[in-house]
Parts: sequence; C-alpha cells; structure tokens
Amino acid sequence: MMGLEFVSLSLPPLLIGIFAAIACALPGNFLLLRRQALIGDAISHVVLPGIVLAFLVTGVVSAWPMLIGAGAAALVTVLLIEVIRRVGRIEPGAAMGVVFTSMFAGGVLLLEQSDTSSVHLDVQHALYGNLESLIWLDGLGWASLLDWEALKGLPPELPRMFFTLLFVCAFIFLLWRPLKLSTFDEGFARTLGLPTGLIGLSLVVVAAIAAVAAFDAVGSIIVIAMFICPPAAARMMTNRLERQIGWSVVFATLSAVLGYVLAGYGPLWLGSDNAVSAAGMIATVSGVILGVAALAGPCRHRAGAPAG
Repeated sequence: MMGLEFVSLSLPPLLIGIFAAIACALPGNFLLLRRQALIGDAISHVVLPGIVLAFLVTGVVSAWPMLIGAGAAALVTVLLIEVIRRVGRIEPGAAMGVVFTSMFAGGVLLLEQSDTSSVHLDVQHALYGNLESLIWLDGLGWASLLDWEALKGLPPELPRMFFTLLFVCAFIFLLWRPLKLSTFDEGFARTLGLPTGLIGLSLVVVAAIAAVAAFDAVGSIIVIAMFICPPAAARMMTNRLERQIGWSVVFATLSAVLGYVLAGYGPLWLGSDNAVSAAGMIATVSGVILGVAALAGPCRHRAGAPAG
C-alpha cells in the first residue's frame, strides 16, 4: 500500500476523505448539541437539485457553477424550513422532513428526466461520490509532493476540500465563545447581547458549505454519516465540549482511513477479487465506531441521569 503507486492512486482520495470527514464533523458537534443534527442530512440531500439545475443552465460539469447551484439550493432549503416552521407552527424536525425529502425527490426526478444521466452526474455519483477515481496521474512518488508542475495535476477536489476545512476551522475558532454560549444557554447568550439567531444561521450556512464542497467528491452517504456519527460518538466519550471536538476529529479521521483501506483490501482478504464502495465503507465504519461508543463510552448516560 505504501509503494510508489500509493502516492498517485491512494493518497489523494485518502486525504480528500479525511478532509471531508473532519469538515463535516466539526459543525456537526454544534448541530448535535443544538438538536439540529438532521439539518446536515437535509442539506446533503437538497443540494442535489441545485447541482442538476446548474448543469442544465451551464451545460457543463464544472465545479464552480455546481457549487454555486448547490449552495443556493441549500440556502433556499434553510429558508423554507424556517418559513414552514414559523408559518405552520410545527416542530423543526417535521419542517426539515417535509423540505429535504421534497427537494431530494425533485433532484432525482431532474436527473432521470434530463440528459445529466449520460455524463459524470447520475444518481449513483450523487449517493456514493467518485472517491476512488480521484487519482493523481502526475504523482510519480513522494518527491512529486515537492514538484510544483506535478502538484498542478492534483485532483481539484483536494485543494477545494483543504480550503473548505480551513474555512470551517477558522469559523469555529473565531466564533468559539458565542457558539458555545448560544449552544448551551441561548437565553443567557441573548441577555449578553449576542445575536443568537444570526449565530445559528451562520452555523447552518457553514455546515451547508462543508456539505456542498464534500458532496461532489464523496457523495451524500459520507456527508450524512460524518455530520452525525463522529460527533455523536464523541459526545459519549466526554462531557466537555473541547474534548468532544477533539474526539470527533479523531473518529472522523479513523473512519476515513479505516473505511478506505477496508473498501480496497477487505474483499481481497476475504478471497474476493472485487473492491467495495469507499464511501459506503467509510460510512459503515463510522457507524460501527458510534455503536462501540454507545456500548462502552464513559459518558453514554446523560449527565445527572441515574446509571443503568
């Protein structure tokens, strides 16, 4: 695995998987504590019609138009959820369910009824991404990492996910105190003059940006799993937010690495000649980690609740 071919065939998809997992897990911690974990699920579904519409308008499969279309669809969804919740006076979960299932169904219909199924944009790519195909043909060994001409041939998804991760980290670092206060005690944060509504909306927008950036490379399966599984597993490891963030990063990285390796080599170890989907295996590993944390995590009981 660590031969020369590792740099060109496995290093880029592995790094993209790790960056995508961490970028989704970081805002997922706050969404989970705010009881809004499913909004990441909603966003990962509703970007699909935006991506398809961007292709229909531009006629090409290009990163920036699709990112803009997906981002616009995500923002429309957030607004629709808020409008339905306030006008209908129903619970946020019900509003999310109505909006994201309708948007995803509309996206699938657009895919099947348009010419997008004949290009690199179909239902399978929407669900599982194209992680295995993100290879680096110019990467002829570890020395290529210091070769500027070779670096120009990197899959564009890699720098895109790297800068998205930097943006997510910068957002959490700069707004750490307001995010923490408004997450645990919104009323107290409001009395301090903090714009809690704007902070919550900013968190959702950042989560949408992370989901949109990850969507093209890794598909909606990983995005959904990474918004929920690593933060939920981390929550059962500690009652302190700082440590929960750290645990979630560890679990997200572990899921990406173990999932990618098991997808490629697991079937070979079992005597099969075929690999399995890396995105599906990464999501499966994250679910297994969550299951182990639920069984053995030191803080799997709610603070203050009687054990057992």
